[in-house]
Amino acid sequence: MTQDTTNHQTESFDATIHVPVMPAEVLAALDVRPGSIIVDGTLGGGGHTRLLAPLVGPTGCVIGMDRDPSAVARTAETLRGLAVQTVAANYADIPEVLAEIQVPLVDGILLDLGLSSDQLADRERGFSYQSDGDLDLRFDTSTGKPAWLLVEKMSEQHLADVIYQYGEERYSRRIARRIVQERQQKPIRTAQQLANLLRTCVPRAKNHSIDPATRTFQALRIAVNEELKWLEVALRRLPACLKPQGRLVIISFHSLEDRLVKNAFRDDPRLEVVTRKPQRPTEDEIEENNRSRSSRLRVAQRNDRAADDIFVHSPQR
Repeated sequence: MTQDTTNHQTESFDATIHVPVMPAEVLAALDVRPGSIIVDGTLGGGGHTRLLAPLVGPTGCVIGMDRDPSAVARTAETLRGLAVQTVAANYADIPEVLAEIQVPLVDGILLDLGLSSDQLADRERGFSYQSDGDLDLRFDTSTGKPAWLLVEKMSEQHLADVIYQYGEERYSRRIARRIVQERQQKPIRTAQQLANLLRTCVPRAKNHSIDPATRTFQALRIAVNEELKWLEVALRRLPACLKPQGRLVIISFHSLEDRLVKNAFRDDPRLEVVTRKPQRPTEDEIEENNRSRSSRLRVAQRNDRAADDIFVHSPQR
């Protein structure tokens, strides 16, 4: 039941290298049963979807969505023959996608807000600090502006604000000043250029393995993709897509995301919080997949008052 909505008949793609985060916890949180309809709103390399598909069985379906058209095209090939439909779309548009495929309500929705290993490995898009391609950082390169343009055009104050707000980087002013000084001499166009510059003005913490470039890259990626904006939109809209007792499962990777998820789950009258505190990966998982180390999983369940829900499927944002 795989539906490929992207045109990739003549293209070939490398196999995914992405390892899904907290797979056992995700499956338990979604409480998947035969016949379930589940939305994986962040398909990526398809790791979670590939685990979910056998559980929903031939009478169910996993709807795999991603903002990154290349991820959808690549992953759709590996999911052929499974009870999966793939769609290139923003997870904030799940209500419209469900309406288009005539699915009124679903049993569960999963959002894994982290970068995929496939994106990090794509040297043309600048997600990796070692990339010699353009510093792009967009999930969908057909929309928005690349990060290098922000770095080139933003004022020093605006850059400092973005890096501080979205990266929680204490050295944001120093970084913005150095970027402006550097770009007056030569353009900063690649991830490698920017990462090298950042390492000269952000001290590496003792006994800490995180690269000094991490927070600034996070900030620029969030800015160019408007990630927090779309997460806020999704948190308002997605509960209306769930059946009573349907589950909304979200994996975040930094405090800005997690705070939005926590507050939305707590304050939305349509939802009941299942996880009072976020679940974290086990030590074994972190050892096997270091990229899981900062993940936090929260779960909420649609309450039984669906008939009285004043929120409706609506294109309003």
